[in-house]
Amino acid sequence: MTPITAKNILRHELIGLDVEVVRGRNPSNASIRGRVIDESRNTLLIREGERARRIVKQTAVFRFKLPDGAAVEVEGATLVGRPEDRVKRKMKRSW
Repeated sequence: MTPITAKNILRHELIGLDVEVVRGRNPSNASIRGRVIDESRNTLLIREGERARRIVKQTAVFRFKLPDGAAVEVEGATLVGRPEDRVKRKMKRSW
């Protein structure tokens, strides 16, 4: 399997990656940090300490920490869709 990079993050599994919500429509979601534990069509479930927080993808900007230590910001709108379909889609990088 190809390693996750900033160029191909949209075509990889997000579960297990460390993530931070950089900004979003809901200001109380800003600065949520944790690990992605589940993903649905419209949301990411992030474990933040003992809590699990569900964040709407469409309205947020996420910063993912890649396994090599690099970080990449991703518009949540580009993540909308079923995870199994998203990895098959061809997308232009928009960030």
